[in-house]
Amino acid sequence: MTTDGPESASGLTHLNAGGEARMVDVSAKPVTARSATAGGLVRLSAAAVATLRDRTVPKGDALAVARIAGIQGAKRTPDLIPLCHPLSISAVDVDCTIVDEGVRITATVRTTDRTGVEMEALTAVAVAGLTMIDMIKSIDRSAMITVVAVLAKAGGRSGTFVRDEAHPAGPSTGSGNGSPGSGNGSPGSGNGSPGSGNGSPDTEPGDR
Repeated sequence: MTTDGPESASGLTHLNAGGEARMVDVSAKPVTARSATAGGLVRLSAAAVATLRDRTVPKGDALAVARIAGIQGAKRTPDLIPLCHPLSISAVDVDCTIVDEGVRITATVRTTDRTGVEMEALTAVAVAGLTMIDMIKSIDRSAMITVVAVLAKAGGRSGTFVRDEAHPAGPSTGSGNGSPGSGNGSPGSGNGSPGSGNGSPDTEPGDR
């Protein structure tokens, strides 16, 4: 299968001119600092939330296990998502916070590389959420992962993106650490960040 050459007529960078899937060639792009934050919510029953708050989950510390799983998931993203580039990840910060609706998960991933880490942040949230369900399923069979989305990104030629609507996994829900924009170097921190609004974070062909 061809893996280089011009993009498809549709403008999709992961398809070549013949419409075949390919890994985008990023070799000509500069190495820059990039970061991305994603969030999601694992919806749980009131009984499951109470068990988490009481730290009486039969399998053990569900929040700690989910957090470590999220970090591992970010590092294994190119093994799970076929066309993602293996990147040199500098840091992964996963936060799992108990809220009334369940567990809010946020993940921030940082790299200095030729393409962005949105997929790594999303994978970290998804894997942490799946692990949370595995830890709690004996108490709540109806647990579900919801509203997984990129909340913010920074770096690359496409610049800064900040999700402009309130998101259930963002800082507007519950309390605790790890919300986007907190800490040092989090994407989208500060006021009036460029690129916020309704635009897609992928404004440059092949850039993420």
